[in-house]
Amino acid sequence: MDPRQRQNYESYIQGRVTSLRRTAYRLAGSWDAADDLVQDTFVKLYLHWAKATAARSIDAYSRRILVNTFLEQLRRPWYRRVLSVATPPDRPTGAVDHDGALDLRAALDRLAAGQRAVLILRYWEGLDVAETAEALGCSVGTVKSQTSAAIGRLRRLLPEYAGVAEPAGTDRSTR
Repeated sequence: MDPRQRQNYESYIQGRVTSLRRTAYRLAGSWDAADDLVQDTFVKLYLHWAKATAARSIDAYSRRILVNTFLEQLRRPWYRRVLSVATPPDRPTGAVDHDGALDLRAALDRLAAGQRAVLILRYWEGLDVAETAEALGCSVGTVKSQTSAAIGRLRRLLPEYAGVAEPAGTDRSTR
C-alpha cells in the first residue's frame, strides 16, 4: 500500500472505529468480543483496501466485513461465549430502562445469529432493507423474512412487549 492509500485508510478507520465498535458490541454482546471483531475487520479491510475504495460505499463494505467476521466466528468449532465485565460505551443521555435493556439483550442472544444481525442492522444501525441485504450478502426477501421471524420470536420471548407498536419511522412496505 502506498503512503497516500495508507493515510486514507488510517483516516477512515479513525473516523469509523466508534460506530463499528458499537455495531460489533450489539452483535457480539460484550466489549471484549466487539474489540476483537473490529480489529479483525480492520485487518481484513487493510488487506482489501483497493477493493473497498472501489466499492460504492466504504462504510457498507466495512460493515459487511464486520458482520461476516462475526458470523464466521460463530461457525468455528472452538467458539464459545466468555462473559466479562463490560465497560459502558457512553454515558446515558437520559433515563434508561436497564431491566428492559437486559431483557432485550437476553432475548437477542437467544435468536439465531442471522436474525440477530438483521435486527441490529435494521433497527439499531438504521439501515434500510437493501443496505441490510448488501451488508449480509443476501437477498432483500431474506432480510424481510428474517426480520419478520426475528420480531415474532422476540414477541414470544418478551410477552410484555407483544403489543408494542413498530419502531418509529418503520415503513412496513419496505420491510
